[in-house]
Amino acid sequence: MSDPRRLTGWLGRLESTARTLLPGPRWTEEQLRRVQRRTLSVLVVTQALGGLGTSIGIAVAALLAEQVSGSERLAGFAQSSQVLGAALASFVLARLMGSHGRRVGLAVGYLVGAVGGTLCVVAGAVSSFPVLLVGTTLIGATTAANSQSRYAATDLAPARSRARALSLVVWATTVGAVAGPNLSGVAGRLAHALGLPRLTGPFGIGVLGMLLAAAVLLVAMRPDPLLVAREAAGVHAPSTARGASWRRALAVVRTRPSVAAGIVALALAHAVMVAVMVMTPVEMHHGGASLEVIGLVISVHVLGMYAFAPLVGWAADRVGRHTVLAAGSVVLLLALLLAGTAPMGASVRIGAGLFLLGLGWSLCTVAASTLLSEGSPLSARTDVQGVADLTMGLVAAAAGALGGLVAGAFGYGALTFVAALLVTGIATAAEVVRRTGSGVSEDLPAL
Repeated sequence: MSDPRRLTGWLGRLESTARTLLPGPRWTEEQLRRVQRRTLSVLVVTQALGGLGTSIGIAVAALLAEQVSGSERLAGFAQSSQVLGAALASFVLARLMGSHGRRVGLAVGYLVGAVGGTLCVVAGAVSSFPVLLVGTTLIGATTAANSQSRYAATDLAPARSRARALSLVVWATTVGAVAGPNLSGVAGRLAHALGLPRLTGPFGIGVLGMLLAAAVLLVAMRPDPLLVAREAAGVHAPSTARGASWRRALAVVRTRPSVAAGIVALALAHAVMVAVMVMTPVEMHHGGASLEVIGLVISVHVLGMYAFAPLVGWAADRVGRHTVLAAGSVVLLLALLLAGTAPMGASVRIGAGLFLLGLGWSLCTVAASTLLSEGSPLSARTDVQGVADLTMGLVAAAAGALGGLVAGAFGYGALTFVAALLVTGIATAAEVVRRTGSGVSEDLPAL
């Protein structure tokens, strides 16, 4: 009979060898939770800084464009170039994140935006409209980084709180979006003291916010949540071959109805919001509303977009993504009814309509973003997210341009009616999700 001690020693050596050749999970559940908490903290800070960097400059972009071009008709091109820049940058940054992680991709977005802000200052100093358009286009990269940050919040989030994690990052944008425009006066005086045009001051402050956001990301977002999620799930980085990103994204969209529905709802909600929000100040101005009142209405609209995002995320986790998406379509329809039937100028009705427009956008955006994030496999997640934000940006840019044409030819009420038709697509997407399920990807880390 064999010596039990020799048998035990042999089994111990075999177990040790097995552990070496077949290592266990690299990340424990507690480690994943710690990385997720750290990631959310970093994203909240960078969202506030990035929101400040974007909003403070864009608040005066149209005014600077009019000043350097000498034409009121060209003023809107500054905003349009920023929207298009954000759409294109979202796809590029998503590919960068797919190969190098969230930290590098987001930081590059803020750094490119800082270059754009610097060019806007130069454009104001030398009165160059083309340089200004290049600058505002590059600032779109910061907008794209801010938008892509919401996805980074879900990489390691457990299913029971995934929408809340995403919504917390959306909410953090409120800080910068509200604080930014209020610093325009101080920034203008600082620019004047430095011998620069007053309207370049906000862009200078914006550049500082973008640089700080990039620095925080590069220093503090370690380890990278996307890379950790892949390592925990045993998934390798996707191929960076040309065209591979599109193919992976389209393959996911074709096979996962919830992801396709999320992209459609995300694009349509953004299109409705942009088309109506852009033309509301014009409608109010034609009705004799003062700039202060118009600014108040837009502030209320921004409040609806971001301030209640944590509650929206909680609801999406508790009652389901499709339920919140359907509720968002109802709120958007009510918003369009109130705004579309409001008298020209200042009124409580149009203020309530714009607030609900922002809230409906928040409901749809949080639910749809969560759907396409949790329904996409890790190997193609950044590809899907990039395609989704690219689609969202392009559709919104087209809606903003066409919205002006519709309102100019047929009136503001006709614009809200056309927007209501788009909302039916969001309701249809919610029904698709209800029937097919959310389709949670099997390779999300289990926490």
